Amino acid sequence: MARTVHEILTDAQRIGALGLRPISEVIEHAGAFAFALPDSCRNIVDLGSGAGVPGLVVAELRPEVHITLVDRRAKRTDALERAVASLGWSHRVRVVCADVAALTRQDEWRDTFDAVMSRGFGPHETTLKYSAALARPGGTVLLSEPPAGSKNRWDAAVVAAAGLEGPELVLHLARFTKKTER
Repeated sequence: MARTVHEILTDAQRIGALGLRPISEVIEHAGAFAFALPDSCRNIVDLGSGAGVPGLVVAELRPEVHITLVDRRAKRTDALERAVASLGWSHRVRVVCADVAALTRQDEWRDTFDAVMSRGFGPHETTLKYSAALARPGGTVLLSEPPAGSKNRWDAAVVAAAGLEGPELVLHLARFTKKTER
C-alpha cells in the first residue's frame, strides 16, 4: 500500500528525526521550495535531507523533477530509501548516503544540478560554498532564511566568493543564481 508524505513525516517526527512543529506546517514551509524553483529545473539535489524535508515535499509537488536526497547519516538515508520506495518514486528520487564535502570534489557531482536546496544544512558560508559547487552554471541555489526579524546573514563577499549572485527573497527562502562565468 502506497504511503503519503504526511504519513512518512509523521513517522519521522514520532521517532525523533524531525522537530515538533506540526507536520502540516512542515509541509507548507517545504512547499515554498517547490514554488521558488524555476520551472526549468529538472535535476535537483537536497543537501542534508534528514527526514526528507524539503526533498520529499518538492518531489510530491513537482512530479516532473528528479531529486537526489543527500545525507551523511546511514540511519536517515535507510529510512529515506524505504520512504521513497513506499511512495513509488524510486524512478525519480535517488537517496545517497555521503558527506557533501566529498561529493563536491567529485567530477560527476560538480556543476551538475539545475538546483541545489537546503533547509538547514550547516553554517551559511559552508552551505553556500558546497551548494555553488554542485549547481551548474546558471543554476539555482535555494536556502531557508532565518526567522523574520533576523539579521541578513548573506554577506556579499561570501556570496561572491562562492560564485553566486543574490539573494532574491522568495517567501521565506533565499534564492541565488550561480554565475555562468567566474
